[in-house]
Amino acid sequence: MKWSSFKIWSGRAVVAVSVAALAACVGNLDNDPGEFRPPFDGHAAPDNPGGGFLPRIPAVQAAGAEESMPRLTFGGFMPDLNGDVVWLNSAPLSSKLLRGKVVLITFWTYTCINSLRTLPYVKEWSAKYKDSGLAVIGVHTPEFSFEREQPNVEAAMRAHDLLYPVVMDNNYEIWRAFSNDAWPAFYLVDAKGQIRYHHFGEGEYAEMERVIQELLKEKGSRDADLPVDDIVGDGIEAPPSADERSPESYVGYRLSQRFASPGGLKENQEKIYNTPERLSFNHWGLIGRWKVNGESADLVSAPGKIIFRFHSRDLHLVMAPSRDGTPIRFTVTLDGAAPGSDCGVDAAPDGTGIIRAPRLYQLIRQKSQVQDRTFEIEFLDPGVQSLDFTFG
Repeated sequence: MKWSSFKIWSGRAVVAVSVAALAACVGNLDNDPGEFRPPFDGHAAPDNPGGGFLPRIPAVQAAGAEESMPRLTFGGFMPDLNGDVVWLNSAPLSSKLLRGKVVLITFWTYTCINSLRTLPYVKEWSAKYKDSGLAVIGVHTPEFSFEREQPNVEAAMRAHDLLYPVVMDNNYEIWRAFSNDAWPAFYLVDAKGQIRYHHFGEGEYAEMERVIQELLKEKGSRDADLPVDDIVGDGIEAPPSADERSPESYVGYRLSQRFASPGGLKENQEKIYNTPERLSFNHWGLIGRWKVNGESADLVSAPGKIIFRFHSRDLHLVMAPSRDGTPIRFTVTLDGAAPGSDCGVDAAPDGTGIIRAPRLYQLIRQKSQVQDRTFEIEFLDPGVQSLDFTFG
């Protein structure tokens, strides 16, 4: 599960900071006008219970050991899906139009590995229960600037074969209305428009499918009692390994941690970074001339490198080509050698690859025993934007 950038940032703030001061800080994280920041205000207005800090009424209680189903409770009515939004794969839908159907609302963003690994299940449920009365709606709420651009979201939907409706929630209006605070998140709504269940993060897929079936049967569907299948994605959508010891690590200075290059990060200014004298576990560094803003590190002149000491089967890096769209060539190594069979889907066995679009790139997938490794990526062209490491 991935918390919103605001939640991560505020969690690192001084506990005693006032709400007013926190709101002021959020509004001035840096001076880069081109950087997108989720529009949280730091408080919830009385008429907007999705503002972020009001308590949420749980929509599901833990079931006892003897029960195979969670006890479904009333978690409020589904908010409307309107505002300054863009609908893809569908005309605009509303809670009124959806009344009479069971609705699965899933919050996701296309660079989030946790979101991507849930897609095989969501796609399967959408196809499997559509004729029984299930409507699936993906609410795409962006984390990074380029995730606000419709062509990028549409490209991701094509790449992952998403056929159900997706609504682009660039201003976090639907996110706030649900009081949501993490990707991925799932809300199940019954035929009367009542939120009956929610789940944050990956996992609990069999339980969610049983809830779908139960709500469909409640509304009178006679063909919803189907076998709960084991679903396994592949490639980037494959489930995570059990041996994941490296945390998500942002490259932009606003949320960066464990940076090891001498002298630290220099905010919004060009700097020549040198190889860390000692790279500790889960630490990373820049090499070459970079400009680091709140969201990303941009390579000013080639070549340039990023190095990371990690422990996980998979290593991903969210990257974008140069701001004028020029593709970027790269080469990755593991412990100083080409990855060979341990390459990810976006790198060749010799470590080479090309960044053509802003998205998450899977660069390493260790096929044998997972162990501590030193990862290095060298960019052969200037202008690359590097944003976020994730693992699996």
